[in-house]
Amino acid sequence: MAKYRKKPVVIEAEQFLPNLADLPRAFWGFAVMEDSSGPFVAVPTLEGTMRCNPRDWLIRGVKDEVYPVKPDIFAATYEPV
Repeated sequence: MAKYRKKPVVIEAEQFLPNLADLPRAFWGFAVMEDSSGPFVAVPTLEGTMRCNPRDWLIRGVKDEVYPVKPDIFAATYEPV
């Protein structure tokens, strides 16, 4: 089986760390909402609407698409530049 490595690409990313005193507000232009599980951001992605929970990262990809990434996946995939 062939092996592949992810190309080095610089992306924009920010961790969603909401301050409940700031609700309602926007995070990357998306409304911060709250339900019984707590605050979240509903992010429209190429695959449909995804939930960005506290401590998740919001990433802008190489085609200007935006999507949430869990903290453990972000740490395993990205490093500061």
